[in-house]
Amino acid sequence: MQVNVFKIPQQGPDDVCGLAELVEQGRIDPASIVAILGKTEGNGCVNDFTRGFAVQSLQQYLAEKIGITAARRIIYVMSGGTEGVLSPHLTVFTREPAQSAISPRWGLVLGTHHTRDFLPEEIGSLDMVHTVADGVKAAIAEAGLEPEHVHFVQIKCPLVTAHRTVTANPSAESAASVLSDSYKSMAYSRGASALGVAIALGEVAPDHITAETVCRDYEIYSRVASTSAGVELRNCEILVLGNAPTSTSAYVIGHSVMQHALDTQAIHRAIAQVEQPVDQIVNIFAKAEADPSGYILNRRHTMLDDSDISHTRMARAVVGAVVASVIQDPMVYVSGGSEHQGPPGGGPVAVIARRVDLRS
Repeated sequence: MQVNVFKIPQQGPDDVCGLAELVEQGRIDPASIVAILGKTEGNGCVNDFTRGFAVQSLQQYLAEKIGITAARRIIYVMSGGTEGVLSPHLTVFTREPAQSAISPRWGLVLGTHHTRDFLPEEIGSLDMVHTVADGVKAAIAEAGLEPEHVHFVQIKCPLVTAHRTVTANPSAESAASVLSDSYKSMAYSRGASALGVAIALGEVAPDHITAETVCRDYEIYSRVASTSAGVELRNCEILVLGNAPTSTSAYVIGHSVMQHALDTQAIHRAIAQVEQPVDQIVNIFAKAEADPSGYILNRRHTMLDDSDISHTRMARAVVGAVVASVIQDPMVYVSGGSEHQGPPGGGPVAVIARRVDLRS
């Protein structure tokens, strides 16, 4: 396959002008779009409707080009929160058949999957973990990837609103943990989805994960999972990215794991993996979390004690500034809440770059 990646600035959640311009120029065939990741400027919490607004705007524009059914098949992952220097933008992934004139080479490939819808009481449950694991495996197979060559798995997952709890079964597994707190349900949804990735990639054995593991045993995690919860969907949308020798893409991906929010060395390791100059980086994708221990580099932090601003918002601002400072570009994708995504207080970081030795 041939995968292309485009990063497009946005002036607001409903701004599709940049995408439309690339379509009009013939640089993007809208029928080839398989996934769009976005950073929107809301609060990133339960009531962040900029995510749904952005998806609605994109679907409306693309439906006019390729039809509503095709537009809805695209993976939309809108991550709310552009605190600090983070700049709103879209990252558009296209996939087309390999061109016969281009020889296969080591490069970027991708796979996608939509799971079934989840009931409110299933959020954070083992059923969710294993359903996501099956979905990730399906996406890996679609991409033609080996698990060890997967560098990033991005998932958009649902949450539980107060309205949805009316139809929930309060005696079901995990219900007591998530049904009483919409914000907590975001963490459980992210955590269960990340554990599904860990199972799919063989990072942890399925029998090592129980219902009590989710959002409790943070020593169990995936090194490549990035999950983001939102009110705008009820299923999980999965995007798997990695490198394969069958690619004809001009792009490559690498990753590392940040041990804490200030871990610039991990960012440099991820950049080193792609073996390309910094000016060839298309985007960096990272997770952010306020260390649950209350300390960072043996110094006390107060992010978890602030009742005015969510700790996920503070963490995004910190990691966003750290990543942006390394590549001198604030238009990076940093998502808050890294339950079971990297070690406590840290998280995966992935880099996509264009190969300078290729013109196609």
